[in-house]
Order: sequence, then C-alpha cells, then structure tokens
Amino acid sequence: MGVWSTIKSDVDAVMENDPAARSRFEAIFTYSGLHAIWAHRVAHFFYRRKWCTVARMISQISRFFTGIEIHPGARIGRKLFIDHGMGVVIGETCEIGDEVIIYQGVTLGGTGKEKGKRHPTIGNRVVIASGAKVLGSFKVGDNSNIGANSVVLREVPPNSTVVGIPGRIVKRDGLRVTDRLDHTNLPDPLIETFRFMQKEINDLKAEVEKLRAEARRAERPEPVSTTYER
Repeated sequence: MGVWSTIKSDVDAVMENDPAARSRFEAIFTYSGLHAIWAHRVAHFFYRRKWCTVARMISQISRFFTGIEIHPGARIGRKLFIDHGMGVVIGETCEIGDEVIIYQGVTLGGTGKEKGKRHPTIGNRVVIASGAKVLGSFKVGDNSNIGANSVVLREVPPNSTVVGIPGRIVKRDGLRVTDRLDHTNLPDPLIETFRFMQKEINDLKAEVEKLRAEARRAERPEPVSTTYER
C-alpha cells in the first residue's frame, strides 16, 4: 500500500469510528491518535533500517506531544483508531491487525519474564476498551472485545468478549459463557465477602442461642411429684 493510501485509510478510520469527527480537516489537524500513528509509521521506517536511535527519538517526541507511546518496533495494520489516546502504551514486539480500535489508558505490554516476542498480537477488528491491559506474547483473536480495565494474561479466541481481573471470557461466538455479561451488575467481591461473614455470624448466633437454651433447661430443678401411690 502506498503512502497516500495509508494516510487516507488512517483518516477514514477516524471518520468511521468517531461520530464527533465533523470533517477530515478536523481529524487531520486535531486528532492526537492520528498524529501518533503517523509518527509511528515514520519511526518504524527508520527502525526497520536499523536507525534505532533516530526511530526512538521520533517516538519520544510523539509521546511528548500526544501522550501515546508506541515503540518503533511495533507493527501496525491498516485503519487503527486510537480514541482519546492519552496513556496508551504499545510495546516493541506488539503486532496489531487491521481495523482495530483502542481507547485511552490501554497497555499492550509484556510481563517482564519473556524474551524475544514479549508483547501480544492483536487480530483484526478487535476493540480494546479504556484502561485495559493486555500483557504477554499471546494472540487476541479477530472480532474480539476487551472490556474496560480488564487485565488479559492469556490467549483470547476469535469472536470473544473478555472482562475482569484477570480477564475471563464471558461471551464467545455470540453465546454467553457465564452469567456475568452485564457489566453494570458485576459482583463486588468486597460486598460478597461481607455477606458471607454476616451469614457466618448469624449461624454462630443461632448456634449459641441453641446452646444457651439447652443449658437453661438443664439447670431447671426436676418438679416434685405430689401424687402418692396407694
């Protein structure tokens, strides 16, 4: 794909995915996610030719102005859209497919324990919501959705929805995997703990009352019989 075709597809991604984008002119001059992607494409050009210091300088300048850090070694496909991208971090060996959407605060990083391929491979048409962390050298399958603030540490099959810490699959191929797909009603572990403790306290109270009742019955004197046998 030529340079101008790539630039056009990047702008198309903004217009297709952000209803707030009023014109291509506005997208080109005001969208920091778009600027970060373009700076990365230049940095990646130098990185592939072993001009690593120049590439890193470009990426760090871009990070300063956009708040988005993309390592020059990362491979990015067509029509990536980074929406409100402040705090986005994309690692060196990360690979991103076509038509991917990334929101603010997303990290595509490593666990610190791997060598070589350390960062995730993101398939085509994946949506990664705000604050999500995808850590490790595994693949997130095509058409998958990563929920906000999820921490994904293992491979995600295609057509899946992942939520939680650690990330768990709640929907796959259009079918619910668990009963926790409603993000507005996810269980609060602290409240669940309190409920369990209250149940234990109530059970102990009932047991103590039972023992007290048995003790009171045992302390009562036997009634004296007033009936005489003849």
